[in-house]
Amino acid sequence: MVVFTVVSDVHGEAEALRGADAGGDVFVCLGDLILYLDYDDPGHGIYADLFGEAHARAYIEARTDGRFEDARELSAAAWAARGIIDPLDRRAAMESHIRRQYAQMFAAMPQPALMTYGNVDLPPMWEDFRQPGHRIVDAEVVEVHGLRVGFVGGGLVSPMRTPYELDLDAYAEKVAALGPVDVLFTHIPPRRAELTYDVVARRFESGSQALLDYVEEHQPRYHLFGHVHQPLQRRMRIGRTECINVGHFNARKVPYVLSVDTKEPRG
Repeated sequence: MVVFTVVSDVHGEAEALRGADAGGDVFVCLGDLILYLDYDDPGHGIYADLFGEAHARAYIEARTDGRFEDARELSAAAWAARGIIDPLDRRAAMESHIRRQYAQMFAAMPQPALMTYGNVDLPPMWEDFRQPGHRIVDAEVVEVHGLRVGFVGGGLVSPMRTPYELDLDAYAEKVAALGPVDVLFTHIPPRRAELTYDVVARRFESGSQALLDYVEEHQPRYHLFGHVHQPLQRRMRIGRTECINVGHFNARKVPYVLSVDTKEPRG
């Protein structure tokens, strides 16, 4: 038996990461370490630091209502007030805030850890902050106590325009590179309405058809993911595969614990 302790959607919650590997054999992080916006508390996050809570609250309200063009206009006006017009210059203006959060996140991240990227992450920066015990895995299979464990990081192109979004073909290529596995870890869920609809945000989040096709074809024992903070359904079975949303760690502050029998035959 191997026990995985799994977190996803950490979004700045560094303190709860300390000791999040307790009681497990393998610690896994499925990304989204950065907190740009705190939908529960608009006074927190990079946008609140840069533009104030009132702006962050209005921006969140527009996005929650699906008024993405209004949200972009709010953002453009806020940046213009700081003298930044070109959208390409915004990342540079946020870099110090992002790097400060990454320094906190990686310092608190348990070691050893298997990690993959979320859609709000910036993969090139991870190399600057990873600790000796942090193994970053993406579009790759690792062996854990005799189990084949696959990882696919990142998200899909969406109206949210988050930093690490891939087009459908690029994401599908990463999924196809895995081959059969016993346990599949991804940031986003397979494309099933029950798993992708967020009941608080009142919208469908990105879900991957390539992941759904993979699960239906290869039938891993488990598929664990995050991304959807308040899903309509936290788990469901697709064939023999148990698909599980591991939870919004920023809010829950406890990892999901999965025990896997290493003696059970694959397939």
